[in-house]
Amino acid sequence: MSDLLPLFPLPNVVLFPNVFLPLQIFEPRYREMVADALEGDRLIGMVLLRPGWEGEYEGRPPVYPIGCSGLITHVDRLADGRFNIVLRGVERFRIVAEDHTRSYRRAAVEPLLEAGLTEGDRDSIRNQRAKREALLSPAIGTSESDPRTTAAMSDEDLVNALAQYLALEPLEKQALLEQQGLRSRAESLVELLEMKIIIARTPGVSNVAH
Repeated sequence: MSDLLPLFPLPNVVLFPNVFLPLQIFEPRYREMVADALEGDRLIGMVLLRPGWEGEYEGRPPVYPIGCSGLITHVDRLADGRFNIVLRGVERFRIVAEDHTRSYRRAAVEPLLEAGLTEGDRDSIRNQRAKREALLSPAIGTSESDPRTTAAMSDEDLVNALAQYLALEPLEKQALLEQQGLRSRAESLVELLEMKIIIARTPGVSNVAH
């Protein structure tokens, strides 16, 4: 990463390592951010806005300190100045300090490397794969996935892809991103899906993230 990472704060998007994210960039400050990134290392840091951001959106409302950097792998600059880009998640980071010298936000960050997987971790993630797939049901508000696509993915990449693409609340996704390593993320994802099934089957219980 460069010394200062451009930040793209959004209220409903969480990026995970090795997962692709298409974005349309239309605000002038973020057009400038993308143009600058393309002239540099092509990295942008995705961060989630904290609740209550609405009144401060045009400024610099608080964000969660842990995000994920993304590499611009595809860019289409439109005639009106907007960009369509695709990011590939690179690595998690923690914001150390913010810089306010440009129209968009930048930050000094420290990388948060994923905890190394032991053979036991890999076995656990592999053994939970069938359970995760069995829990994926449109009835609990998740997105349908193509089994041909998921079957071709590694166990590790599938965990991050499900965490990003399933129809979970942004705060639920943020909690998954903050898990220390893939095994914890995989276990938390199963627990979350199980909880959603219980809530869906219990009359009068609202599915609200806390």
